[in-house]
Amino acid sequence: MIIQGTETLTSLIHIISESLLTPVVILIIIVVVIVILAFGGLINEYISRKPIISKDLEDLVRKVSFSANVDQMKEEIKNSNLFDYQKEVLTRIADNHDIGPEARKALASELISAEETRLIKKTNKTDIIVRVGPILGLLGTLIPLGPGLAALGTGDIATLAQSLTIAFDTTVTGLSAGAVAFFVSKYKKQWYETELIDMETVAEAELETINKW
Repeated sequence: MIIQGTETLTSLIHIISESLLTPVVILIIIVVVIVILAFGGLINEYISRKPIISKDLEDLVRKVSFSANVDQMKEEIKNSNLFDYQKEVLTRIADNHDIGPEARKALASELISAEETRLIKKTNKTDIIVRVGPILGLLGTLIPLGPGLAALGTGDIATLAQSLTIAFDTTVTGLSAGAVAFFVSKYKKQWYETELIDMETVAEAELETINKW
């Protein structure tokens, strides 16, 4: 038995549900474009990046540890195979050799944390798509099923087929976008985590050496 007055509410919900299909499809298209660009950026970064190998990192730590002065330390960092942003942070730490050890350590920690935050922001979009992509796909699946089932009741097979096509297409697209976004985020985070560890290692050698002067 249908409670009196619910017809209006269910009709309103039906109208809202139907009106969401177009925005959902538009959002899925936007998500796909973002994922394609992110994947292209991943490939470009993979080709162009040249991370420092463990042997070179070991040599750099030793050179920094045995530096006689700040200029020599900065020169070793400049000539290393580190990325430019790593060199910039490590150089700024060296430039503040004249402040107290605790303040210098706090500054180094803050500079590295700022870079960590910056790198995390570079994967924010794909991290969001990992969750939003499948949700949009599910919405794109469920919304057309209502009219499709209604059409089935009246024997309108053409409308049912069209609804099912939209439902399957949006599901596949949303899940695919989420999967690719997960792949992009995973690999970028692995790269950035390794880079941060390398930078922290050299920074520790810097602080220890400066404290000896």
